Amino acid sequence: MVGLRKGKPGKAPWHPESVRRVFLLILLLALPALIFAQGKNNQTNERSVSGVVTDGSGAPIKGAIVQLENTKTLQIRSFIAKDDGTYFFNGLGTDTDYQLTAQIGGNRSSTKTLSSFDSRKNATMNLEIKMK
Repeated sequence: MVGLRKGKPGKAPWHPESVRRVFLLILLLALPALIFAQGKNNQTNERSVSGVVTDGSGAPIKGAIVQLENTKTLQIRSFIAKDDGTYFFNGLGTDTDYQLTAQIGGNRSSTKTLSSFDSRKNATMNLEIKMK
């Protein structure tokens, strides 16, 4: 037979230490590919949403509280709008609907929904608060 070592009957043709070394070499070569594939898979299941909170005239509202509610778990995350009225939420699941609202001084925007059917990885949803 080609490729087999001749030896005593009943003995393995490969030395156990050689088999272990080959296994470790294969494992070390395959491990980075497995880690990279896992990391890439996690990134594709996440998305973000951002936007600007404005008043009725279109002026940005600094300090408005933007709330993002996960409709599956009812968890609420908050963001205080920056000086230019912008807000940002990342790490959102692609298989979940989210509801967004903004409020300041007793005034509230209408609720907007980021749907699980929305395929954008970086959605933009501006919120308008009509001041009383």
